[in-house]
Amino acid sequence: MRSMSNKNRLMSLDEPGVFHTMSMTLSLRAAVIWLVIACLAVGNGFIRDLVMAPRFGAGLALPLSGISLSVIVFAVTYIAFGFLRAPEKPACLLIGVQWVLMTLAFEWIFGSLVAGKPWMDLLQLFDVTRGNLFSLVLLVTLSSPYLVARIKGDST
Repeated sequence: MRSMSNKNRLMSLDEPGVFHTMSMTLSLRAAVIWLVIACLAVGNGFIRDLVMAPRFGAGLALPLSGISLSVIVFAVTYIAFGFLRAPEKPACLLIGVQWVLMTLAFEWIFGSLVAGKPWMDLLQLFDVTRGNLFSLVLLVTLSSPYLVARIKGDST
């Protein structure tokens, strides 16, 4: 693992496999990739509403959109993984956590402040019985950096 100054650390615990040092640079690189994913997610939502829902109905469009967004998240992670330059697999887990937190913050802030949705409507994101696969998207978002690191073998 690269040595980092105290000024450049986000978090570090010495327990192997729990948390390892994640530099500010790595966190910023991860944020840039998340912004790309977020833009593609918005596009995925437009495609769901403008193409899938009229063609297949809302009941099928919502889960199809969740599956396609999960594929998008993994694909972007795979393509952009070299840009991350993650020093080790545990750092990749932290990137996944960062992306999930950024996603949830975006959904709650945008949904409540910009779109003016009540909190109860926002909780519907987690209702898989209505076909919403947002939980799957979050799971893929959390695990993609680590899985890609394992697939590519770039991190120790």
